[in-house]
Amino acid sequence: MPEQTHISKLTLTNFRNYAGLSLELGPGAVVLSGDNGAGKTNLLEAISLLTPGRGLRRAPYADVAREGGDGGFALHARIEGPEGQVEIGTGVAGGDGAGDGGRRVRINGTPAKSAEDMLEWLRVVWLTPAMDGLFPGPAADRRRFLDRLVLAIDPSHGQRALDYEKAMRGRNRLLTEGSRDSGWFDAIETQMAETGVAIAAARAELVRLLAAMIDRLPGSGPFPQADISLSGELEGEIAVAPTVDIEERFRAALAGGRERDRAAGRTLDGPHRSDLVVRHRPKSMPADLCSTGEQKALLVGIVLSHARLTGEMSGLTPILLLDEIAAHLDGGRRAALFSILEELNCQAFMTGTDAALFSSLAGRAQFLTVDHGSVGRPASLLKRLRHLRA
Repeated sequence: MPEQTHISKLTLTNFRNYAGLSLELGPGAVVLSGDNGAGKTNLLEAISLLTPGRGLRRAPYADVAREGGDGGFALHARIEGPEGQVEIGTGVAGGDGAGDGGRRVRINGTPAKSAEDMLEWLRVVWLTPAMDGLFPGPAADRRRFLDRLVLAIDPSHGQRALDYEKAMRGRNRLLTEGSRDSGWFDAIETQMAETGVAIAAARAELVRLLAAMIDRLPGSGPFPQADISLSGELEGEIAVAPTVDIEERFRAALAGGRERDRAAGRTLDGPHRSDLVVRHRPKSMPADLCSTGEQKALLVGIVLSHARLTGEMSGLTPILLLDEIAAHLDGGRRAALFSILEELNCQAFMTGTDAALFSSLAGRAQFLTVDHGSVGRPASLLKRLRHLRA
């Protein structure tokens, strides 16, 4: 088991409803309780921005900056991990919040080359109520979920995805403009073939590794085993053909499909159309046909298995963000979740309106109450939780 990576100090400035906040944090579980709208999820969102991307809400930076501020925000975290201590800061300057490329990252006070540099020091995985509709929802949501899982063990995946999207946008623009410039198309389609196949290969490898980790879940446990696979032409070829051959076939398919794609106004084939297929193994049923509770349990099992995989593959125990997790699990599943989190040796941030749902963690977790821009540790709450546990 890797040595735990954890946030020992978190500082927020002009972030959501926090004008200024500084928290000293310990390793292990952190329980954040408070009323709806108090700012619990905002704290998780801040932590989720210590990794590439737009965080767990995928919000524009202008929406993240505190209303009434200068339009910017800043986050700072002190991280303790296997390689020692590191200071990570990120944010946008006032006036840059609306820009897609406005976020800056500093590591130990030095500007980072890219947000991917943060992955050298920590990995962050989250589960939010918005993800409850993952299985019956659109394929785009499952692709985004899958790519976040890949990124946690393969830091290069984010750049691949950006390069592919940029090339595809260029091709789509040529299509909609009615261009017949075969030289431009050839160059763009070659890049799409190279990056597209690399994306498919990374996804296929993640699914293979994650499936093996899911097999380690108890067969009759509280979080049922899931059978996971990929639906996509490129992903289907990865295991049976050399990469160079797949790239050439994809490039040829793009070239041959120009007229069809021109009529559609967009590229119709590629990894941007793939899907993650999930089945409830004990019931031999597609996940989207399972009950809401079964889907939640499946998703929790996948996320916990991925957290274990991330720790083993990267040597960094991931930081888990579990928003409103306890309210959707019965007592048995809550107890099982808390036990697995201790086994994983992760720092896990869990939110809930009722701290009593976490009473079994009294003495084993850090309890914080969130109250509209402030965070405290009232002794009375801890005493009540210890009483409930007794």
